[in-house]
This record gives sequence, C-alpha cells and structure tokens, in this order.
Amino acid sequence: MLIAFIVSVGTFLVFSFIHFAAKKKKPFKRALLSMVLGLLTLGVVDLLAGLTGVYIPVTWLTMGTSLVGGIPGVALLVLLSAF
Repeated sequence: MLIAFIVSVGTFLVFSFIHFAAKKKKPFKRALLSMVLGLLTLGVVDLLAGLTGVYIPVTWLTMGTSLVGGIPGVALLVLLSAF
C-alpha cells in the first residue's frame, strides 16, 4: 500500500513538472486530471466488458498503468488484451 502511494505521488509530481516545463496553466490540476481520467477510463472499460467483450482485470498493475499512462495507457491495455 505504501509503494502504491509513493508511485502515485511520484507520478503526480512528474506530470506536474512536465506540464510546468511546457508552460501550461495550472500544472497541478492538469496532472491530477490526467491521472484521474486514466483511472476512470479503466473503470469504464471494466464496466462495459460485457457489451464489448474486452475484459481487463483490475489489478495493481492495470491500475498503475492507467494511473501513469492515463487514457493512452488504458488504450495500450485494451490493445494488449486483444492479443
């Protein structure tokens, strides 16, 4: 649990720095939004598994991938589940 917290905070700080270096407005808000959208997208994919036939188990690995990768990370998981 502590490792998940450290990874989450580290990811947030890295994303914040990237947005700050790109001179975007409100880098902390953008970083948090990117991470939350990734987790929400994973949840939507999981909820629609019965309709779409795409099942991604919600584990620490998939949550970490969606947290770090955001929406593109979830798209990667969907593509990998196809093979």
